[in-house]
Amino acid sequence: MRLTRQRQILLDLIDKTGQHLDAESLYHLAREKDPKLNRVTVYRTLKLLKEGGLVDELDLMHQAGEQHYYETRRKQEHAHVICLSCGKVEEFFGAPLQQLRRQIESHFGFEIILARTEVGGYCPHCQTMRAREMELAASGGFAVRKKRSAAK
Repeated sequence: MRLTRQRQILLDLIDKTGQHLDAESLYHLAREKDPKLNRVTVYRTLKLLKEGGLVDELDLMHQAGEQHYYETRRKQEHAHVICLSCGKVEEFFGAPLQQLRRQIESHFGFEIILARTEVGGYCPHCQTMRAREMELAASGGFAVRKKRSAAK
């Protein structure tokens, strides 16, 4: 695959922003670097980069519906840890993932080429917010607050 200027722009954005970006976000960021870049080129380029094995397409537990996110394919496998409330995504690297891979290969006699792991739960901030909501609901404060906002 020839590395055109547009392809290089998208690869750099995906690799260097440190975020999991969707196609629309990538389009807007890419336009800042090249105002002539159009949406169709971005979508076609993402498809080519994915088919060429340079980027991975992720759904991140469908936190934003059917939206997909992109990251460059890394040498070291990692797990995505996703908050089911706020959508925050963290990456986990470590020996436990490699151990799990070896166990799966051994147990099934399977040669793993690619592994993606997603873990869903609640980040510390959202855990605190959920605990407060539960306390409020248990004390009946939630119903009072709800009635006040309905009266407005």
